[in-house]
Amino acid sequence: MKHGKKYVESAKLFDKANLYEVSEALDLAAKTASAKFDETVEMHIRLGVDSRHADQQVRGAVVLPNGTGKTVRVAVFAKGDAAKAAEEAGADVVGDQDLVEKIQGGFMDFDVCIASPDMMGLVGRLGKVLGPRGLMPSPKAGTVTPDVAKAVTEAKAGKIEYRLDKTNIIHCPIGKASFGGEKLTENAMTLLDAVVKAKPAAAKGTYIRSCVVATTMGPGIRINTAKFQGGAVVAE
Repeated sequence: MKHGKKYVESAKLFDKANLYEVSEALDLAAKTASAKFDETVEMHIRLGVDSRHADQQVRGAVVLPNGTGKTVRVAVFAKGDAAKAAEEAGADVVGDQDLVEKIQGGFMDFDVCIASPDMMGLVGRLGKVLGPRGLMPSPKAGTVTPDVAKAVTEAKAGKIEYRLDKTNIIHCPIGKASFGGEKLTENAMTLLDAVVKAKPAAAKGTYIRSCVVATTMGPGIRINTAKFQGGAVVAE
């Protein structure tokens, strides 16, 4: 694959064969950002599990201490007092049957979907629409909850969901290049800590196989994962 001039120049800033500590990798990632917009920094974690087995699933949610740098649009399925609380917490759209019909009609102008438990009978109708987009509310991710106001506040503050894809990799945004290495490192360590703690009992062998960080338009920088295998993450 042929890369552009800026990508090639960014790749010269580090050694592709090297494994970097998290803080080093994110300092470098911030420096590789060369686009005219504020690039998102993403972390890609390959795990030594098999997502085809229910007892080896890795999924959860975590609030990044410095947020994601993105304005998050939140849709909430709720009624009565819960709907009012969601609106007061800053939800962008709140509804029940009307919101189901709106989404069925093509409305998808939101990044996070939250539901109170009594709404899941309705929300279930949207599984084929929300599921493939990773937007289906889930108790594991904290997006099916009686405290919808708290969930809205956390989503707006930078709560992200992490989950395995079919190739056993977790892909997550951890901030913007403009955050700089220190804030990006804090976010990355928070995510890694959550993933390590979510290790399934059925997982055998090396849990974190590899970890790479990269900006939207930049090259991938490999992280040394040796310290993340023992069940705890040591802060840098």
